[in-house]
Amino acid sequence: MSEQPYMLEMKNITKEFPGVKALDGVTLQVRPGTVHALMGENGAGKSTLMKCLFGIYRPDGGEIYIQGKKAQINNSRDALALGVSMIHQELHPVPYRNVMENIWLGRFPMRGIGPFKMVDHRKMYRDTQELFKELDIPIEPDILVGKLSVSKIQSIEIAKAVSFNSKIIVMDEPTSSLTSVEVEHLFRIINDLKKRGVAIIYISHKMEEILRISDDVTIMRDGQKIGTWPAAEMTTDLIISKMVGRDLTQRFPDRHNHPDGVILKVDNLTSPDPKSFKHISFELRRGEILGIGGLVGAQRTELVEALFGLRKIASGTIEINGKAVNIRNSSDAKKLGLALLTEERRTTGIFSVLSVHENGAIANMRRYVKPYGLLDEKKKKREVNSMVEKLRTKTPTHKTLIMNLSGGNQQKVLLARWLLTEPEILLLDEPTRGIDVGAKFEIYSIIAELAEQGKSIIMISSEMPELLGMSDRIMVMSEGRITGIVDGDKATEKEIMTLAAQH
Repeated sequence: MSEQPYMLEMKNITKEFPGVKALDGVTLQVRPGTVHALMGENGAGKSTLMKCLFGIYRPDGGEIYIQGKKAQINNSRDALALGVSMIHQELHPVPYRNVMENIWLGRFPMRGIGPFKMVDHRKMYRDTQELFKELDIPIEPDILVGKLSVSKIQSIEIAKAVSFNSKIIVMDEPTSSLTSVEVEHLFRIINDLKKRGVAIIYISHKMEEILRISDDVTIMRDGQKIGTWPAAEMTTDLIISKMVGRDLTQRFPDRHNHPDGVILKVDNLTSPDPKSFKHISFELRRGEILGIGGLVGAQRTELVEALFGLRKIASGTIEINGKAVNIRNSSDAKKLGLALLTEERRTTGIFSVLSVHENGAIANMRRYVKPYGLLDEKKKKREVNSMVEKLRTKTPTHKTLIMNLSGGNQQKVLLARWLLTEPEILLLDEPTRGIDVGAKFEIYSIIAELAEQGKSIIMISSEMPELLGMSDRIMVMSEGRITGIVDGDKATEKEIMTLAAQH
């Protein structure tokens, strides 16, 4: 009897949501000991297909085979028992528990007999140490997860997936929060897993990673499989054209903004946290896109959150239109014409169980209050729907739950939310994280249009091409300090990386 060539076969998988056919007869075949890239625009069905594999969704039709045997996967416990684990794009750790408890949650080692059984914390500590030593992860097992950076939490999720001794590991945007050094570390782990015969399904929008790490590439579009090819035969342009169904000749839109006059002046801004930002001074002009670059830990997010009143300031001044302002909270910031698009869309952006309409209106509810405290529902619906449509948001209806939209369309709804507050200064923290190349261009076009209209934009980005392609100037931070401000048209990747690594 010949050896089964596939570790995983998903045959003719279909899945429908109200108003949306998310998967239309998709077949996926993954070989053991390989990295199989799963690619497509946001909304193509990649994550939905993987959630069917992991038991989060029940497919409406189709069959799943693992090592040639038909599998019945009703929930995530079934998937784990069959050797399937998944590292989700959106991280959901238990922040007030320590690292080792997060890794072994639901399967704590026990000691004692019968009613006298209790958690064996020493064994759990040792097992975590051994796992981290194997994966070369320098994190203490007993530290609270809530104290760790996003990149370290990502490393913990990877370790957790490996701890199940899985035959199939799904990695959904695993490098979205990792530094270049951490990405290299992840790739070493992946190569080790391949040698053990583990099949890895790798979802990413980063073309360079896909071409480097993958053995096979499957591309999806509009809930259907377009095809599967050996990665060695693919190029970035070929992948993009198959993803979007057309040639994408321009990664960034032409910009016609003309920065003029200072709208925001920051002088010697310092956080009360000695490990955070310190002595920050810069100016933002009207109609300017000011990019902020830096490595993980540069304190870029902390800086823009302080500008928006979400973090305290120990010293320094902020001026808007030449007047000193005191921003104590987000309400003060909104009144002064600031808006903040946060880094973690699902954690601090969307209200997943609310509709597109409610998510769009929620930052601007006072605008719709009539006399006697009643809401003007007609005005609210009209303005939100108009802005959502203006941003070319794809949604079945405005009553659709935002959790059922793709990442790119969720981001457009969040942009609509803040544009309805009529801001003059937009703070955008990683505005295209986890968004496909087609949706990215649409977000870039919106940003360029806003700058052309005279809006001032501060844009944090960890993607070098994005910083260089979209910024009028780039402010680089390292360990909480500004290490340089360079012209976006003249800057080079090498120059920015040198400044980012200065401290």
